Amino acid sequence: MAVVSANRLELLQIADAVAREKSIDRSIVIAAMEDAIAKAARSRYGAETDIHAEINPRTGELRLARHLLVVDQVENPAVEIDLVGARRLNPAAQVGDSIADTLPPFDFGRIAAQSAKQVIVQKVREAERDRQYEEYKDRIGEIVNGAVKRVEYGNVVVDLGRGEASLRRDELLPREVFKTGDRIRAYVYDVRREQRGPQIFLSRTHPQFMAKLFAQEVPEIYDGIVEIKAVARDPGSRAKIAVTSRDSSVDPVGACVGMRGSRVQAVVNELQGEKIDIIPWSQDVATFIVNALAPAEVVKVVLDEDRERIEVVVPDAQLSLAIGRRGQNVRLASQLTGWDIDIMTEAEESERRQKEFAERTKMFAEALDLDEMMGQLLASEGFASVEEIAYVPLNELASIEGFDEDTAQELQNRALAHLAQVEADLDARRKELGVEDALRDVPGVTSPMLVAFGEHDIKTVEDLAGCATDDLTGWTERKDGEVIRVSGALDGFDVSREDAEALIMQARVKAGWISEEELAGPAEAEAEETPADEAQG
Repeated sequence: MAVVSANRLELLQIADAVAREKSIDRSIVIAAMEDAIAKAARSRYGAETDIHAEINPRTGELRLARHLLVVDQVENPAVEIDLVGARRLNPAAQVGDSIADTLPPFDFGRIAAQSAKQVIVQKVREAERDRQYEEYKDRIGEIVNGAVKRVEYGNVVVDLGRGEASLRRDELLPREVFKTGDRIRAYVYDVRREQRGPQIFLSRTHPQFMAKLFAQEVPEIYDGIVEIKAVARDPGSRAKIAVTSRDSSVDPVGACVGMRGSRVQAVVNELQGEKIDIIPWSQDVATFIVNALAPAEVVKVVLDEDRERIEVVVPDAQLSLAIGRRGQNVRLASQLTGWDIDIMTEAEESERRQKEFAERTKMFAEALDLDEMMGQLLASEGFASVEEIAYVPLNELASIEGFDEDTAQELQNRALAHLAQVEADLDARRKELGVEDALRDVPGVTSPMLVAFGEHDIKTVEDLAGCATDDLTGWTERKDGEVIRVSGALDGFDVSREDAEALIMQARVKAGWISEEELAGPAEAEAEETPADEAQG
């Protein structure tokens, strides 16, 4: 037995007290004590010595032993023992075995005791950090309560009782000031394991903070009857929240407002007076966007589903209300719905319509060699391009008032002739620019694109295959302190970055740089192979 300054009972009492205070497992504290005692023993018997300490968790009895490797010839007596010496300790010992040699008792010196204390403190601190991380990593997305411990340069350090959290200045509401000792509620949006311990990050500006506050105030949300679909916030100023009900007998907006506005007022008070618009969510995008723009009235909406963009027409007197102060209302509505919203007045929409009508009339008149009245008739029927006239079913053209089948056939013949002439002109321009024929065979490439490629010195399949996406779509860069736009080969075309990347990859297949299987990807290739594999089976 090794002699230590604390008796057996005191060792266990210390372990119990530390475990309770730090909220960690008792076995972790005992293991830290064993490591500390082993380190202190190595300071006496030599740093190379493989010493192990073991504390009985029930009796507190301490056993100290050094482990020696049994060898034929001893080179390092600190860690090795010959077979004769080993068999004195254990008659069944063989070369290669590890022998435990019990060490005689000793007193810890001041330096050894201090070193042991440091080991225990370090191990306990690591265990406490692990416990904090494991506890709070699963609480991301929850609201926590705490007390302000200190304020550093506007950043608030919050005492959560069993850990500390950081509430950065940019995560506080505008003009919000906290003093040491103040109670605070905030949203846990991130927990990270770092060198100095787990870092818990809080926010009072996060959109989900408002959603969680409503869940605390509105029992229907907590029970899942009312669901919060989306939240958009301008922290400290205004917010919009979209709600829906799974029970047709429960009004989601009324449930969130509460009797005489008591529920929503509780959330407003917590958010320092932030105004909240509670909006009924709708599966119909147009209806949802109209609701989101409240309190402005909407006359008409035009959806562009491909680009997720919507044009909203409001009465002239409602324009400023729809846009809101500094664009706040339309910006929040856009964030809430996920759609880009363009707002215009009835007068602006009428003017734009007239302009588009005039442009289409002129285009039809010139392209199809028609008089102005005929061009206006086609434009008023909703035709927007010569391609539509060329490929629309003949009976649709013939059904226009004043048209017959002969007129419709003549219009289609002229439209097809015009498109053929345009294609011939583009092909001539392509050849003039030196763009090779093979580039036409790349899937997705059109004749106007070929001319654009030639004007940007992309003349072969290899040239296109060697392009980066930015070469086609363009990019922005900073020059002399200003952000400038550098145009790409396909500027002016309705081509996204994904479309441009697909063109380049198709060109690489055409050039033989990659195979069709590599382009399809492992998942698709595997799916294609499966039927063959099954057939072989």
